[in-house]
Amino acid sequence: MSYNTKNYTEQGGEKTVIGGTLEIKQEASVTGLPIAENQADSTATDVAGLTTDFNALLAKLKAAGLMVADE
Repeated sequence: MSYNTKNYTEQGGEKTVIGGTLEIKQEASVTGLPIAENQADSTATDVAGLTTDFNALLAKLKAAGLMVADE
């Protein structure tokens, strides 16, 4: 008897493949994911200030590995 499954852990347990939907319940937790530094709420009063704040957010996301860095 053979079967196909969308979600499985490879032999040895080093890799789990999710080919279906991964549902994380409200009371569950996930560990080991990168976390970006806090970005304070913007208090910009002009476009130049908002650009500075936005670029700071992008830099923090890239530094945490949540966004691909510029080449």
